[in-house]
Amino acid sequence: MYRKASRSGAVRSFRALAAGALFCMATAGAWAQALPDSVNQAWAKSGLPEAARSLYVQEVGQPPLWQISADVPRNPASVMKLVTTWAALSELGPSYTWRTEMLADPGALPDAQGRLNGPLYIRASGDPMLRFQDFWNLLRELRLRGIKQLGDIVVDRSVFGAVSIDPGAFDGSADRAYNASPDAFMVGFGATRLLFLPDPVARKWTPVMDPPLNGVRFEGEVTWSDARCPGAPVVSTTPVITPDGVRIRLAGTVAGSCGEFSFYRLAQSQPEQTEQVLRYLWRELGGELRGRIRNGTVPVDAVPLAAHESPPLIEAISLINKFSNNVAARNLLLTLGAESGQRPAQVATAAQTAANTLARQGIDVAGLNIDNGAGLSRRASVSASTLGHMLEAAWLSPRMPEYVSSMAILGLDGTVRRRLRDRDTQGMAHLKTGSLRDVRAIAGYVTSASGKRYIVVSMINHDNAIAGRAYEDSLIDWLIRQ
Repeated sequence: MYRKASRSGAVRSFRALAAGALFCMATAGAWAQALPDSVNQAWAKSGLPEAARSLYVQEVGQPPLWQISADVPRNPASVMKLVTTWAALSELGPSYTWRTEMLADPGALPDAQGRLNGPLYIRASGDPMLRFQDFWNLLRELRLRGIKQLGDIVVDRSVFGAVSIDPGAFDGSADRAYNASPDAFMVGFGATRLLFLPDPVARKWTPVMDPPLNGVRFEGEVTWSDARCPGAPVVSTTPVITPDGVRIRLAGTVAGSCGEFSFYRLAQSQPEQTEQVLRYLWRELGGELRGRIRNGTVPVDAVPLAAHESPPLIEAISLINKFSNNVAARNLLLTLGAESGQRPAQVATAAQTAANTLARQGIDVAGLNIDNGAGLSRRASVSASTLGHMLEAAWLSPRMPEYVSSMAILGLDGTVRRRLRDRDTQGMAHLKTGSLRDVRAIAGYVTSASGKRYIVVSMINHDNAIAGRAYEDSLIDWLIRQ
């Protein structure tokens, strides 16, 4: 009787072990059963279907902790910027810089009146970080060299190919700065600052365009309110195309107690806006422009007059990952293509260069579609496992510190500055977020209370994906408290 009971127990134990093994080898969706109760409850409250999510969580150096549909390619929205920035950091290095040069024909020195004989050439490099003050300093170098009067200005954009886009094609919001087109010669991300100055005496708001653009005017007004400032001002801006230019139609009500405020809009194409900035700054420096500004190429024997060196790549990827700058990500991807020898760079070949970089690192890129590199796309796709493996490869790389520091710090800065801000969670994760109308995603590194390092990738694709935010926070919060 004892032996019979023992054999029966052994059979039951074997079956239990087999069932456990089968569970561990089950499809990714079955891993949802192993999630903590708090995370499962947050998911249930979202009302989203199981088929909408992918999840990959791994302690660094260990097998995956949880996988849910981890091999299913999904749209990651701006989390795709992690792929672009890692590929660029891997190939170009953290100290890579862009160089914008101004040149002239050999022997073309300014005469006694400060007139430059022959055209001024500008060799653009695709610098995504070229600011108005940088461009002003570059033009000032010409004035310091005695140049006052310019004839034609030839802009060489040949580092990139035909990469311009219609800013309104993605979502119909052609004036929004996040829709700016990539361009080899871009100043201030191609956007114009709209500054609103309060006039308490007249009880009105005075709009100012910085820099002022010919052919662009304000129409309508923002109404003054004596109410207590409720938060960030909300102003409607509607661009209206007229025969004599662009009118920015203003509407809205803002409390005077909010004080001056500003935001950025697209008013013209990148080449038009850059030309206007060039004319405005040159005039402000006391210079004269007698010729026209046109595209062309720099002669091989052209002589350098002045140059601007951008901040290093590490600053560019911080801008891209912490603040999710779309046009900078687009320019960075194209730069990667150009530096790989594909000049003039095109989006498709640059994206393939980035994918090849990951493949050489042993990362499975099946289902990866980088598209424009910014995540502002309906075609972009990647699986949670691909992102997870890439994040592990980055963690084990000598360039890990630069990469991790480029991400937003939980509860402190960037796109996650307002999330999980209590004392136990603040600063415990470096993350990149992504959101579109039907996408929510978050990925990066989490440090637990016990000192463990976790890789986390969560993606939700659904018409009501926004409902998944509490689930994301619950997931990050649970990992931090381990």
